[in-house]
Amino acid sequence: MEHLQAYRAAGGGKHRANKQFWTSVLTRRLLVAAAVLFVTAVASSESRAQSGPFAPLAGSWSGAGTVTLDDGSTERIRCRAKYAPIGPTMEMSLTCASDAYKFNLGASVKAEGSAITGNWSETSRNISGSLQGRGGGGNYELVASAAGFNANISLKTSGNKQSVRMRADSQFRGADMTLSR
Repeated sequence: MEHLQAYRAAGGGKHRANKQFWTSVLTRRLLVAAAVLFVTAVASSESRAQSGPFAPLAGSWSGAGTVTLDDGSTERIRCRAKYAPIGPTMEMSLTCASDAYKFNLGASVKAEGSAITGNWSETSRNISGSLQGRGGGGNYELVASAAGFNANISLKTSGNKQSVRMRADSQFRGADMTLSR
């Protein structure tokens, strides 16, 4: 007890180390609480994005494939896709390129049960149109339409692998891609 009285007398009656200790504890607790709130916010936003009919597609994908032109020639292409589902809707983009060919496809779709509707655009050729089809669980059969253009699109997803097949009735005859996350 005498050593405590001597310690307080040396510090002017105040125990400075005790104040620093509690400030440090409080700071640590605030940091832990902030970290927990951050993780909870990220997890809840991910769970919202991961629920719904397009959840198996969520995220960024990349891979390669071939594009077939109207003269029957084929070219190897490299592709990147991004899918951003939110509940029954999804925004997506697909960019593919070869040494001589490139396309940028974007779409916004909505699912009602297994029916899918939406709009698409291909920015490098300045064309756009509607999408309709059926599917769920990562597997979809769609038709993309515009004035003078129709394409059948098949998208099949299994785990971290995805195959995309497009067949059209224009100078762009089709494309086959295999993507992974």
